[in-house]
Amino acid sequence: MIINASMAIHAQAKFEQSAISIGVVVSDLEASIAFYKDVVGMTEVPGFNVTSEIANRTGLTGGLPLQVTVLKLEDSPTATEWKLMSFKKEATHPKQQYIQDDTGMQYVTIFPKDMKDAITRIKKHKIPTLGETPTKLPNGKTFILIQDPDGTFIELIGDL
Repeated sequence: MIINASMAIHAQAKFEQSAISIGVVVSDLEASIAFYKDVVGMTEVPGFNVTSEIANRTGLTGGLPLQVTVLKLEDSPTATEWKLMSFKKEATHPKQQYIQDDTGMQYVTIFPKDMKDAITRIKKHKIPTLGETPTKLPNGKTFILIQDPDGTFIELIGDL
């Protein structure tokens, strides 16, 4: 009996999916959707709702329902999901200036194929770059650091 390599690897996998779905609570859902679609270049895919009963039973909220907008870098079943939701309130912590200013998830790294296009979108939407970016990395890639409307740091790394 011959088993191909992908079947053998899948049989040994500990998880049903190899991508992580990341839930991000934002203060202004529309502004965040626009940022991730228009500036970063993500694609919106069908989202979903969580009823107040299920949100309460699962411990996600104290009974508040959720409307989740799902974005991906590409519309592919294996692409990571960036799940945005809002409870229409501001964060209780100050906006960070640097990644060391708070604990928890502080940044994500995205690898665009076309950095010139990414830079054009950043400039078009007047998003400030942080530090001395764009910066050339030792491996020859270009690094840009920006923040989303709620202060999450976004690293963009690619060829210019």
